[in-house]
Amino acid sequence: MNKDIHPSWQIVLKDEFEKSYFNDLTEFISKEYETSICYPPFKEIFAAFEAATFYKTKVVIIGQDPYHVAGQAHGLCFSVNDGITFPPSLKNIYRELEMDVQKPYPISGNLRHWADQGILLLNAALTVESGNAGSHQKKGWETFTDAVIQKISDQKENVVFLLWGGYAKKKGKKIDRTKHLVLETGHPSPLSANRGFWFGNKHFSKTNAYLKSNGLKEVNW
Repeated sequence: MNKDIHPSWQIVLKDEFEKSYFNDLTEFISKEYETSICYPPFKEIFAAFEAATFYKTKVVIIGQDPYHVAGQAHGLCFSVNDGITFPPSLKNIYRELEMDVQKPYPISGNLRHWADQGILLLNAALTVESGNAGSHQKKGWETFTDAVIQKISDQKENVVFLLWGGYAKKKGKKIDRTKHLVLETGHPSPLSANRGFWFGNKHFSKTNAYLKSNGLKEVNW
């Protein structure tokens, strides 16, 4: 399964791929994809890592698990394929983006152009069964993605971690905040956003200000 991950991540995560939990996870995922409809497509499970190589990663956004509706998930958290109706959380992300950096409301929900600039769009669990949210949680993915976050924290500097919602905040507890910027806010889902926990966070402009101050290229959101 991990053969589809970018070579830069293969090197960084080599020890994780050799652990027993990852072997068990691989067996579970392979069986699930053989016997059920699962998302994203098998070849896109590690799409986030393919677009944002380890060396290029300068921003990390943490989601929970992929969309479980047909045609939506393609391996990047919060993102959907071109031509797909925007899910509610993505609509609120775009609304905040529009207010924060005055970017015109996008016509596509595909965030690949973010990933190509070094934004790791990382779900905590990288797969899900169709119509069954959270179905692949606690099978090993969380251990793997915790390791990814730890490797970035330990081996890189001046990375911006955007933690949206309680789940993401828990995932980010071990990030070294002395050498990275960690921005936290509520989840962009309507339940949180409509209660005042999302809008006005200005994470997009704050991210660019930090990158610029450290001599890194700003993100073209």
